[in-house]
Amino acid sequence: MLRERACLHSDTPLTRGIFRALALAILSAMTVDANDDRPSILGYLGPNWFASVMGTGIVATAGASLPVHMPGLRGFATAVWVLSALWLVVLILAMLAHWLRNPTVARGHVRNPTMAHFYGAAPMALLTVGSGALLVGEDLIGARLAVDLAWALWVAGTLGGLFTAMTIPYLMFTQYRVEPDAAFGGWLMPVVPPMVAAATGSLLIPHMAEGVGRATMLYGCYAMFGLSLVASLIIITMVWSRLAHFGTSGTARVPTLWIVLGPLGQSITVAGLLGTDAALAVDENLADGMRVFAVLYGVPVWGFAVLWIGLATALTVRTLRRGMPFALTWWSLTFPVGTFVTGTTQLAVHTSLPAFRYAAAIAYIGLLCTWLLVAVRTLRVGIGRGLFTPPGSDPVRAYKDPGP
Repeated sequence: MLRERACLHSDTPLTRGIFRALALAILSAMTVDANDDRPSILGYLGPNWFASVMGTGIVATAGASLPVHMPGLRGFATAVWVLSALWLVVLILAMLAHWLRNPTVARGHVRNPTMAHFYGAAPMALLTVGSGALLVGEDLIGARLAVDLAWALWVAGTLGGLFTAMTIPYLMFTQYRVEPDAAFGGWLMPVVPPMVAAATGSLLIPHMAEGVGRATMLYGCYAMFGLSLVASLIIITMVWSRLAHFGTSGTARVPTLWIVLGPLGQSITVAGLLGTDAALAVDENLADGMRVFAVLYGVPVWGFAVLWIGLATALTVRTLRRGMPFALTWWSLTFPVGTFVTGTTQLAVHTSLPAFRYAAAIAYIGLLCTWLLVAVRTLRVGIGRGLFTPPGSDPVRAYKDPGP
């Protein structure tokens, strides 16, 4: 199913429509009026913008691997992957321009104890687009170029992800002022990229020559799986503790609670993908054990992921009813849900249970609805420059109240 060819080509009306809409949005947002007193786009362009690439790219990768056949889904996934790849290029160029024009502000993001964590979004954006290149990109650019592109993005994303996983926690331990109620889902952003790198790396294993290289990649992906998983479990425990002791912030930071779903769903995905590819790199006994691990690990974690979906939904709805404003944190509602879809898909592959196939399809529909909502709101507010304001430097306080 993953290799099913699409009928979409780069000159179809759908693709042309996406190109046209993206171009108009970029031109509208980048046009500067001398009398315009709105915030400058390049004035406060934070790394959290890369979450929009993650949230868009996962729509393509989740759709390409969905275990339920839907007419036109492959073509739609290909078009969305093109959109995410183009948007990634735009953001990279804009970020470079931002660092050249406003280096002091850009360096200030690193020192901001909230914004700094979102530097993990950039390597995950690269890795998400790289996965899409392998799953659907070959329909447009050919298999050879798709694999080469995926390798380039995997190397850059993996190095960047390992860097953020090391440096941002180090800064937390040595420089940032961390309050007792400071833990939030964004703390996961710098440590999750190695897990995403493991997922993309597992997709590259079949494209490697037989021998020690394949085995090294397999074990390296398991190592990154463990690196990210243990760090994520520590942070998830801290987020749960903060919620129990202090409550939520009641602000636009509440959607970041959905980021907890990211390492859960992605770890299930990685375990499944590596279990499938293990037979290509190690002996039969080890490969059988890795396939069994995909189920023994994946199903229990999937259960906790469902619990967290329920809790995060309740907390998000509660905050929405109280007037939660729109912010880029809303993109936290997309990529994590997408990893839940891909993780459920892997469980469907390894267990052959219809329940997991139906769950993956239902979750994907939810992902599409959320992605459309957040993308439209981002485009609308972004054109008005409402998303290009300086990040706050004061800590966001959590609190409890007796309301519903």
